[in-house]
Amino acid sequence: MAVNKVHVKTGDTVVIISGKDKGKQGKVLEVSPKEGKVIVEGCNMVTKHVKPRQMGEVGGLVKAEAPLYASKVMLVCPKCGKATRLGHKILEDGSKVRVCKHEGCGETF
Repeated sequence: MAVNKVHVKTGDTVVIISGKDKGKQGKVLEVSPKEGKVIVEGCNMVTKHVKPRQMGEVGGLVKAEAPLYASKVMLVCPKCGKATRLGHKILEDGSKVRVCKHEGCGETF
């Protein structure tokens, strides 16, 4: 069973390109490659009904981020600030880096 690759990593800044939160930016909190989903900070908020589990703990309605498909997000380049596709470049020392595909930018991250 092969593990699917996801184009974003935890800590990346992404923009949502489709759905109810289209256009919102946020930081990736969690990546689940097996499901092909990501959790983005402050986006795709859902209301959960939480039951108190211990004495003194309060229950009620809690807002939380729900996972969304990784195909619905695009990485934001830190240099040009645009949503970009990723390119890969191999440096002289043999390490592989991600690069911005926008013309004239080429920022590595």
